[in-house]
Amino acid sequence: MTEQKAQLEQQLWNIANTLRGKMDADDFRDYILGFIFYKYLSKKMELYANEILQPDGLSFQQIEGHAQEADFMAAIKDAALDKLGYFLEPSELFSELARRGNGGGKHQFILGDLAKVLNHIEQSTMGSESEEDFGNLFEDLDLTSSKLGKSENDKNELIVKVLTHLDEIDFDLENTESDVLGDAYEYLIGQFASGAGKKAGEFYTPQQVSSVLAQLVTVGKDKLKSVYDPTCGSGSLLLRVARVVKSVGAFYGQEMNPTTYNLCRMNMIMHDVHYKRFDIKNEDTLERPQHIDQRFEAIVANPPFSAKWSASPLFMSDDRFSAYGKLAPSSKADFAFVQHMVHQLDNNGTMAVVLPHGVLFRGAAEGHIRKYLIKDRNYLDAVIGLPANIFYGTSIPTCILVLKKNRTSAPLSDQNILFIDASQHFEKVKTQNLLREEDIAKIIDTYKRYSNGDFKEAEVDKYSHVASLKEIKENDYNLNIPRYVDTFEEEEPVDLAAVSKELKKVAEELEATDTIIADYCKQLDIETPF
Repeated sequence: MTEQKAQLEQQLWNIANTLRGKMDADDFRDYILGFIFYKYLSKKMELYANEILQPDGLSFQQIEGHAQEADFMAAIKDAALDKLGYFLEPSELFSELARRGNGGGKHQFILGDLAKVLNHIEQSTMGSESEEDFGNLFEDLDLTSSKLGKSENDKNELIVKVLTHLDEIDFDLENTESDVLGDAYEYLIGQFASGAGKKAGEFYTPQQVSSVLAQLVTVGKDKLKSVYDPTCGSGSLLLRVARVVKSVGAFYGQEMNPTTYNLCRMNMIMHDVHYKRFDIKNEDTLERPQHIDQRFEAIVANPPFSAKWSASPLFMSDDRFSAYGKLAPSSKADFAFVQHMVHQLDNNGTMAVVLPHGVLFRGAAEGHIRKYLIKDRNYLDAVIGLPANIFYGTSIPTCILVLKKNRTSAPLSDQNILFIDASQHFEKVKTQNLLREEDIAKIIDTYKRYSNGDFKEAEVDKYSHVASLKEIKENDYNLNIPRYVDTFEEEEPVDLAAVSKELKKVAEELEATDTIIADYCKQLDIETPF
């Protein structure tokens, strides 16, 4: 399976590079991911229709022109809209468009037909339960863009080339036990993020960080009723949570960027998450929250670091912020996201959020909010320091805050906060620092021991410390990790006698060398250089 996955990833990346020379990374990402998604929808449609038609001894391709075509098509459409959330006719399938485009080995003009098909996928959901989940999914796939080529023929030539290459790849969707395609899709998103610089943070959290967050919020659980990400990007964090438990009832997310919002919905569907099980919204989470009346069992997030927000005085009457008495500053929304997530967290839930280190010690309003969360609400469960240069587009060190509303599950756990300094545990790969499997395991194992009340085992020299709330208070609620985890390494004592002996030896060697040089100079009848 690993070999099949690697092969598929490489094939898709090679096809993506067909577009690379024509446009910038953001654009060719949208095109290649859009075309892969179209092929996925087509194959799922064909497989499902064939399953329905099996008792009639027909395939989906055979019903066009059949005497009962209208009846078959209507029945399949109704079933597909409920089961898949969309409908495609046999003539609209990816394989059919690719075949027509490459008819007889000569590229035929299919741009107009392709645009109609993509539009029809969205229109097929109108009035159905899946309308919101499929609406405008292909709006970033502009087939009229000059980025595809100067002339219509140039554009068509490139698109046909990409479709033909994709058509030759087996997505293996018949294998219901495998999610090779979903993994490959995730791989492509990661590849695009690695080359996107500062923009990468808008849509992707590195997999190793996603893994840490997912495991933190699922400690002690193998099933979740719901998981929520208020800044969900491409949905990678939500999907990562699903990998570490047996089942997730529903996925919820909100994303401000329309292009990334489309990518998230595609990613959900590509991982075979039924449209009835996810609810992703396209809006500004802080200004216009879309799931405000709901509470979630697990919350994960990697909000934009120190983003700006309005911090309008009107928010002082908002239930998310009113109890704190102060708002996060307009120049740094980090704690505003924390407050929002705390509000959405269920009483039995856990949230884990990645933030810049500044949230641990900055004063003023942020210091006030931090103190309220610890002293008045006692929600903070753990602080984990991550290595610098671990995120795409920024080299700053970051931390993870873990918060719970109910911290009485383990003996005296509600009287302590776990600090982990994982900042020196990583592997440097080219210009990026990466958490290795053993680094992730060490973080999670330490947190599990702490969560189980085994504080002695959770204390690791120069790595972790279980701090009492009294310690936190004595530090004036400053959470800067070096205050609690001493990572200072004493230098080995210097043997001065050995150093003196070595210096004496070097001096003797220099004196001998000087004598040799002086002799050579004398023989050459030149002045000695010293």
